[in-house]
Amino acid sequence: MRSPESDHHILRLAKEVITAPSLISIPGPFLARFTRLWYFNRVLSGNFDKENLDLHKKYGPIVRLSPGHYSISKKADVKTVYGAGSRFTKAAWYDAFKEPSPHNWSVFTDRDNKRHSETRRKFSSLYSMSSLLHYEGFVDASASIFMERLNEFAQKEETIDFHHWLQCYAFDVIGQITFGQRFGFLNKGEDIMGAISTVRQILVFSCLAGIYVEWYPLLYKLMNSLPGSGPRGLLFIINFVVDKVRQLNEKRIQGGENPSETTIPKTQDFMERMAVARDENPAKITDYHLQMMGNSNVIAGSDTTAITLSAIMYYLLRTPHVHCRLRREIDEFTSQNRCSERITFKESQEMPYLQAVIREALRMHTATGLPLWREVPSGGAEINGYFIPQGSAIGINTWVAHYDEEFFPDAKSFIPERWIEGITDAEQLRKMNEMYMPFGLGGRTCLGKHISTLEIYKLIPQLIRDFDFELENQTWTTENLWFVKPMDFRVKVLLRKQE
Repeated sequence: MRSPESDHHILRLAKEVITAPSLISIPGPFLARFTRLWYFNRVLSGNFDKENLDLHKKYGPIVRLSPGHYSISKKADVKTVYGAGSRFTKAAWYDAFKEPSPHNWSVFTDRDNKRHSETRRKFSSLYSMSSLLHYEGFVDASASIFMERLNEFAQKEETIDFHHWLQCYAFDVIGQITFGQRFGFLNKGEDIMGAISTVRQILVFSCLAGIYVEWYPLLYKLMNSLPGSGPRGLLFIINFVVDKVRQLNEKRIQGGENPSETTIPKTQDFMERMAVARDENPAKITDYHLQMMGNSNVIAGSDTTAITLSAIMYYLLRTPHVHCRLRREIDEFTSQNRCSERITFKESQEMPYLQAVIREALRMHTATGLPLWREVPSGGAEINGYFIPQGSAIGINTWVAHYDEEFFPDAKSFIPERWIEGITDAEQLRKMNEMYMPFGLGGRTCLGKHISTLEIYKLIPQLIRDFDFELENQTWTTENLWFVKPMDFRVKVLLRKQE
């Protein structure tokens, strides 16, 4: 028997369906009314971060990208879709970032909100900033080697692909944090085991295949045998991490460790910490959890950090007065003995202008460049005056949020001062924070954001303090296939001139 409340809910939804404008009236490109091919082609072009902005300028706060896919921009709609208590789950598009089986899932791809919350609770302490500070020595080890390489380039005043070397740094750091050893990218700048190209293959295949996600299992099966394909790349990473877990288990057995007596020293890596948690509670944490979290660290933990590091340096080098002010702050801290030779995370957190620079670079160039798709729940939802039926995909692109002039005046300009309280009024700062989402939104905020933050805040002040860089091109080109990756970020490395 239905309750009066459920009857009222059904009547309200029926009224919304009747009174709301029809789906066909949602504005957007003509071809997007009939086929997903239009959106597929625009994503394939690699510039959808910018195109999505133009679409909203032309059509307004809600834009049809294909039948059943709608891009949004209004704060009220963002709150409905991503806010606390939202019933909108991740859309089916995310299924294309995992093996096509209901038994395979990860924190990133999981569409089950309950299971996702349970998983986050299990591992959030391992990703917390207080926990990650124990990994600071791992970051320093890779940063030291990176500085050696930069010194070598500076001696020759050599021009390098800066993004590539920042990705080498990020890959080696994530290797040390996750597995206790560097991959070795920084030794010669080589793509060890083809990992950089492998991650790209996964992203290209998954972000496109997810648009036709009902075909994904077949596409995965067909392409799994092709060298250089996304499925082969995903399988390579999975097998690599599975082997690392096997080695870890053998090491623990050979070492005769008693799980009940195992403690966590400061130098213990991420997988060892997870193994301790597993051995203490094997009913809740399994080898699959170790493999799943290891996969996520490797696939997402290098590219996104390297992109952010590149964006910070790019905007600093294009904005000399900002670069000078940041260097002045770092020099002042150094002269006051408030900066170590290897700047600590704690020391970097005391630099207000550094924090403003990083926040502004993250706003202007967020690593992800496609809508954060969510599925409309049972019963549908009213979005911007339109009734959107259940099963539709709806979402906001972070670039659309971060370039909204209502929240970020003069949004195309790199202005770190906008984040400094006292220069910006409190109300404006509150508004900006509400639409600031470089690591996602709500309960699906990136679990690994503190790993990235640790790497960024330690490296940037050292680069600014110790080196000069000259841009080869004042404007770079990017490729957006889920991650918005710089393609021609070349700089000449110089030893810092004495001032």
